Amino acid sequence: MAYKSTMTQEAMKKLAALSASGSIPQHIAIIPDGNGRWAKAKGKSRVFGHREGVRSVREIVEACTQIDVSYLTLYTFSTENWNRPKDEVSMLMRLLVNSLRQEMDNLYENGVRLTTMGEMGKLPVDAQKELQRAIDKTRDNTRLTLNLALSYSGRWDLVRAMKRIALDARAGRISPEDVDEKMISSSLSTSSLPDPDLLIRTSGELRLSNFLLWELAYTELYISECYWPDFRTDSLIDAIHAFQQRERRFGLVSEQLPEQTAQRSTAKEELMNAITSM
Repeated sequence: MAYKSTMTQEAMKKLAALSASGSIPQHIAIIPDGNGRWAKAKGKSRVFGHREGVRSVREIVEACTQIDVSYLTLYTFSTENWNRPKDEVSMLMRLLVNSLRQEMDNLYENGVRLTTMGEMGKLPVDAQKELQRAIDKTRDNTRLTLNLALSYSGRWDLVRAMKRIALDARAGRISPEDVDEKMISSSLSTSSLPDPDLLIRTSGELRLSNFLLWELAYTELYISECYWPDFRTDSLIDAIHAFQQRERRFGLVSEQLPEQTAQRSTAKEELMNAITSM
């Protein structure tokens, strides 16, 4: 199937060089922070920042499809975000609906499957309907799974999982001895996804903000100083390049990972050579 692309040739070449320079994260999770502060710094309203943030989402989704990222999870709206001013929350919900309507065909045509996690029942009815329409339309796509965390928090998901397990134990379907990491993982909203390989947070903040608290146990963290509206393809390349330099030991020692160590030692050189030869 031929996919549509709006990326420049230069961006495509950079992404191709990145793919050739080392491993690409299978699952990238992003905390897209700083829309409001970006707008304030420019003397604009917060809504202007959020709208520009949608452009970043569009570009990052397309970039991920170009380098064969399989899963992209965006922390779109947290449980705590409901405590923001009502006018801003209403604006964000309208922006969600409008963005889904505008982007649905583009997602479908580019092989992107949309999924969600969180308390969908708390969203306005029109937002729920648009999300379901997009989920239904894209459900058979396989190029990239775009997972939106909406009305979501890591603690909410863990409590929900523990309640499910407790109910099963009370009903006699499982015993306490049956509870292990695999059971807990299978009870979370992310049960159908692999744990993220890379977490990107924009705006320079150094915290998880109640996002994927169980799933990030061995995830590589990358903090970008730029605000989300400024995070585009080059920023994503920087983040993945940093990921390619990491040694993911998972409790082992370096000597047990000879192949990964060798790949990491040459990745930067290969990437620089590929880019400078363009």
